[in-house]
Amino acid sequence: MDKVYVVYWTQSGNTQEMAEAVGKGIEAAGKTAEVVSVSDISADVLKDAAGFALGCPAMGAEELEESEMEPFVAQVEAFANGKTIGLFGSYGWGDGEWMRNWVERMQKAGATVVDGEGVIANEAPDDAAKASCEELGKKVAAA
Repeated sequence: MDKVYVVYWTQSGNTQEMAEAVGKGIEAAGKTAEVVSVSDISADVLKDAAGFALGCPAMGAEELEESEMEPFVAQVEAFANGKTIGLFGSYGWGDGEWMRNWVERMQKAGATVVDGEGVIANEAPDDAAKASCEELGKKVAAA
């Protein structure tokens, strides 16, 4: 499949900016990026995909957003085995614990997480974070 999904949740726009950079990397790798808000897609769409990317900022006590992204990720866990998943998101406090937990969760579900870690940005992604997101997109596209 030439379409690669980038599904994200954002509150302030920072994670959306990161999602768009991941999509840019997918396009640079010769695939079609479908960058979509989690509220506009069903997890079932990802079942047949070899790889995809998921983005969510740290919320609360370094957790995934609980009303939309958490239930979506729980559905993905059921079919994550054998998938290549790129994870990304922004944070404003803490040290990235939410991302480490998310990576571990996907790995326990049998997924291969790109580079074994997520791409994180403190607040708005700077040029280095956007470049890391583009690289993430290229690696997801190669799945």
